[in-house]
Amino acid sequence: MSRIYLDHNATTPLRAEARAAMIAAMDIVGNPSSVHAEGRAAKGIVETARAQVAEAVGASGADVVFVSGATEAAALCLAGRGLQASGLEHAAVAAWVEASLPVVAGRVVVSDPARSVVQLANSETGLVQALPQGLAVSDLTQGFGKVPFSFAWSGVQMVFLSAHKFGGPKGIGALIFPAGTDLAAQIRGGGQEMGRRSGTENVAAIAGFGAACVAAQQDLAEGRWERVAQLRNILEKAIETSAEHTIFVGKEYTRLPNTSCFVTKGWKGETQVMALDLAGFAISAGSACSSGKVKASPVLAALGFSDDDARCAVRVSLGIETTEDEVLRFAQAWTDKHARAVARS
Repeated sequence: MSRIYLDHNATTPLRAEARAAMIAAMDIVGNPSSVHAEGRAAKGIVETARAQVAEAVGASGADVVFVSGATEAAALCLAGRGLQASGLEHAAVAAWVEASLPVVAGRVVVSDPARSVVQLANSETGLVQALPQGLAVSDLTQGFGKVPFSFAWSGVQMVFLSAHKFGGPKGIGALIFPAGTDLAAQIRGGGQEMGRRSGTENVAAIAGFGAACVAAQQDLAEGRWERVAQLRNILEKAIETSAEHTIFVGKEYTRLPNTSCFVTKGWKGETQVMALDLAGFAISAGSACSSGKVKASPVLAALGFSDDDARCAVRVSLGIETTEDEVLRFAQAWTDKHARAVARS
């Protein structure tokens, strides 16, 4: 049985461009901090990728600090700042902020941008936010490469992203902010990454990150996500036809083109995930970082769902390479499993 992967918001398959860049970087023996030719070659790879990330995010002239991923980036830019956010934020952000910003009609209401954090797009529901000028921090992790964004025109003070959400390798991300910003390091040592994040750079992962950024921006420019949005709509129509009481979270608002989160009352999300997994489909019951935990999704709670209903949600997230046949096969499998669940209830 060939499996169908529909959990791209958790992590994406490694792009060919990223794999090629990583393999090439692995042949470079030098440490980027060494001054000899081998070290300079490794340093060149890091700086090329830094420029690629900056250009992709529209952050020419800004500082790009490579970190292990979005979780570390969030800690680096949020710790000790006393910023506020909504209940829609990822746990990596929620750990450092006060969840005091209200959500109205799918939008985060911001009264003081300079003291606020707002994600570009939500990983569980796909809801896309309009970022206010002067915003302190934005998590681009899910939105980058799927919706237009430029650090230059957004007016956001700091942003961060993670490579494995758009075809790069796991374990590498970046924090981006205006050049010269005073930012205290949390990992101290040799002073790498302009003194903001010590430790020998992961050259191969950084190379893959840069290549993935370039490819992701090309996908966006070529309109490839428009086809994915059409597939998402086909999926939702098929589900809606067979289960008319299913609720598609945020369908009336702006969403990522690849994301469908839906609630089928009385049918636990974790049960759906296991049933579809056995049928050969990979989906999730929410953020990959919170899957398997008993607590209902705080994101759905912030949107007004009860705990019982939130526990009956699943997320299907498509990728650039997802086909209509795969979507229709999933819809049929889900419909069959739903009919059996109804018959047993």
